[in-house]
Amino acid sequence: MNGPQDLGGQMGFGPVAPEKDEPLFHAGWEKRALGLTLAAGAMGHWNIDESRHARESLHPADYYSSTYYEIWIKALEVLLKRHGFVSPQELETGHSLGAGTEPKRTLKAENVAAALAKGGPCDRPVAGAPRFKAGDRVKTHNFNPETHTRLPRYARGKTGRIEAVRDGFVFPDTNAHGKGENPQYVYTVVFSSAEIWGEGADPTLTVSIDAWESYLEPA
Repeated sequence: MNGPQDLGGQMGFGPVAPEKDEPLFHAGWEKRALGLTLAAGAMGHWNIDESRHARESLHPADYYSSTYYEIWIKALEVLLKRHGFVSPQELETGHSLGAGTEPKRTLKAENVAAALAKGGPCDRPVAGAPRFKAGDRVKTHNFNPETHTRLPRYARGKTGRIEAVRDGFVFPDTNAHGKGENPQYVYTVVFSSAEIWGEGADPTLTVSIDAWESYLEPA
């Protein structure tokens, strides 16, 4: 979807100013926000793509006025309400008002390190051969879905070249909405700066994205 997170090529936000020697956390509550998000996700009621969609679905005014971990917590509230773990009244009062959804599993403290080391691999086998090969010219689809997508707005309707063919991976556009993993081949696609940014772009620059097969068509 065209959410507030999709900032590539957008003007008016000023320069990116990395913080020198930035700490992992700026406040103690941020550690707790990370822990809560990981523990809640480990209950097994949503996947990483649904989690991402919950964040990008925040209202732009809310998103842009929130810090990184504030966005995480606000999206977690959305997911917990959606899946019946808490009610709006419980979030408002801070007190349990009745039994909610039972977790499918619980991440215990002694298992956190192993769970983080294992991660959540999203590579999957795909039946059939890749549609494209390295060197092929392709064009990305030009669409504006209301649902989740990993094709950035700035790269839609653009012509580029396949640099590499990757393995099969879970298709986020369906996985985020409970419509199955539907794995597809992923390709690294390279675009000229002029194709992405238009007239006056630095000709020495290129832009690369990883694109699922259904995002592409022959150019």
